[in-house]
Amino acid sequence: MADVDAGLLASTGVARPRVVVMPTASFPDGEDVFERWASMGVAHFAGLGAEVEPVLVRDRADADDRAAAQALGEADLIYLSGGKPGYLRRALDGTVVGRALLAAHERGAVLAGCSAGAMILAGHAFEFRVRVLPWPLRWARGLGFAPGVSVVPHYDAWPEPLSALIAFQAPRGSVVLGIDEETAAVGRDGSWQVHGAARVTVWRGRHRERFRAGDTFRI
Repeated sequence: MADVDAGLLASTGVARPRVVVMPTASFPDGEDVFERWASMGVAHFAGLGAEVEPVLVRDRADADDRAAAQALGEADLIYLSGGKPGYLRRALDGTVVGRALLAAHERGAVLAGCSAGAMILAGHAFEFRVRVLPWPLRWARGLGFAPGVSVVPHYDAWPEPLSALIAFQAPRGSVVLGIDEETAAVGRDGSWQVHGAARVTVWRGRHRERFRAGDTFRI
């Protein structure tokens, strides 16, 4: 994703953008995973010429740390890692860092994420139920930076009937973005453009559209 992320950095208009990498969503998977996400993010964005700071918010207590919130307040791009989307939302909801994320968005900072990080930026996000049968999915509100949108990441990693079944369970009226691996949907002011190696599948109810790199669509 180097080319995609280089484009996001360039869009800030800053010669050496400040990037915050926040691996909070991965914390339920263990400290080693959490630290690996942070170190990968630092290496990746530093290699693209950015000044990078990992903000190690593990839980709600950390999310009320004003130093962490200040780091978000100075960032040109904030990147949310993969992991558990519901955990990330619960960790940030109503906290100092959660409010700093909102303020960063309002002043024009780039918010980006992969997997769980991308899911939770949307209006709704799904979670698999912890039981023998994972269906139906549990849908909860996301952070709402893309209202009316739900994201199905790794869309091409499963047979499409399974990915489509997830999309069909999204809350009524939600536009579902099925984002293939090594692919990004970059949105601003309701207009979205596809970047990367594969496709974005847009579901509006049972109506499906496909878009490849360079294609644009509106929500």
